[in-house]
Amino acid sequence: MVEIETMSKMQVESQAQTRDFVSGAAKKPWDNGALRVHENGRYFVNGDVPFFWLADTAWLLFHKLDLEETYRYLRNRKEKGYNVILADFLHTSDQKNLAGDSALHDGDFTRVNIDGTFWSHIDRVIEMAEELGLYMGILPVWGSSIVRDEGSLTMDNMKNYMNFVLNRYHKYPNLIWIAGGDVRGDVDLELFHAMGAMMKADNPERLVTYHPFGRCDSSQWFHEAPWLDFNLFQSGHRRYDQDVLGTWDDNRQTESSFREDCWRYVESDYGKMPVKPTLDGEPSYEWILQGLHDKNEPYWQAADVRRYAYWDVFAGAAGHTYGHNAVMQFQRREEEQGTFGVNVPWDEGIHHSGGAQMKHLKDLMESVDFLNGKPASHYLLSQQGEKYERISVYAGPDYLMAYSYTNRTIKLSLKDYKDKPMAVYWFCPATGVRSYIRTVTGQDEIMETPSPSDETTDIVLLLQEENQAFSENI
Repeated sequence: MVEIETMSKMQVESQAQTRDFVSGAAKKPWDNGALRVHENGRYFVNGDVPFFWLADTAWLLFHKLDLEETYRYLRNRKEKGYNVILADFLHTSDQKNLAGDSALHDGDFTRVNIDGTFWSHIDRVIEMAEELGLYMGILPVWGSSIVRDEGSLTMDNMKNYMNFVLNRYHKYPNLIWIAGGDVRGDVDLELFHAMGAMMKADNPERLVTYHPFGRCDSSQWFHEAPWLDFNLFQSGHRRYDQDVLGTWDDNRQTESSFREDCWRYVESDYGKMPVKPTLDGEPSYEWILQGLHDKNEPYWQAADVRRYAYWDVFAGAAGHTYGHNAVMQFQRREEEQGTFGVNVPWDEGIHHSGGAQMKHLKDLMESVDFLNGKPASHYLLSQQGEKYERISVYAGPDYLMAYSYTNRTIKLSLKDYKDKPMAVYWFCPATGVRSYIRTVTGQDEIMETPSPSDETTDIVLLLQEENQAFSENI
């Protein structure tokens, strides 16, 4: 049997000084106040401090890593700018951890197993994330397997299990509750409504949402539910030409799919009342098979995950969720082949470029007043374009930016910015580099053509009000 508690007390304490480098005495987000929805209903704040959601997907984190590995993973993500980690407590009712200890006795949700290391290990992981200043988006169960396929979670035993979970984890400041788990809400509306309501009642200040089935949105079933603070959609892992594949994940999809046009989910939610934040809870993962099932298909790459991220956020999403095929399932070197064509171990996947490049989007958004920003296609004078040719525009009171995945010439109206000196930059999503072009004042419009690049084709044209002290000294 594998020993899961591999870090001795001495080893943990010996890393304390190193941990202080990334968190330790550093201020945690919740020190500014509980994570909440901003008054405008579109974004998140801690107290009055803007919070741009950047999540990494770690579904099997609690089950497949020991504590030393967990620390390596969490610190890697912390240093890459992630502030939320998504994981589930139980992927199946007979779930065991790396030490072989189960969460439940005989898969019975009325008989939680508190004697082994299963729950104490989870305690340690959540505490470790707390030390590092990371939120954890927790799914108490993975709904597609436990509710839909097994039917092992019912209204009767769900309340017993959720009372245990909510009581045990009530004290932690760094949790976000997520109902569902890759499952349509109408598989059991009564159960998911009851679960969400219990989550919200336990701590009304804690955010609650729902993770839906592929190419679905929580708003389809729960938008008006008082327990749902914000929407998650799963834009999924299929190309434009993969709407129907004859596979298990076709079976419960009756609505028309937006395919790779992830921004359409944001646009759809943006017009719903009451106003709630929305974001992609599962876009195409880096290094996962396109369409998931056919090993002859290519893998989604870094440029693809960047496109999903910028399209979502420039459409008005409150942040973005990244995922990597090897990391979300924590594929180990000694394991047999995992799922969806995984061909690298998790501790290689955490170093892949797409995961590192998400920080550049977060840095870009935090460099402007995104709380007062919104999608702004009305400023676009170029053809917007379809599919990969689409240009997305996002603007605030003192900035304007447009994203092109295919390196297109971008022409923008400056009608609302004529009285302001606007510094113009190219911003590279792959590197995070801003390249100053010029400063414009009093112009009706601007048109810029990106320089060809050997490394990347996607680009952001950024206009930001010039620092007055800087411009006056030129």
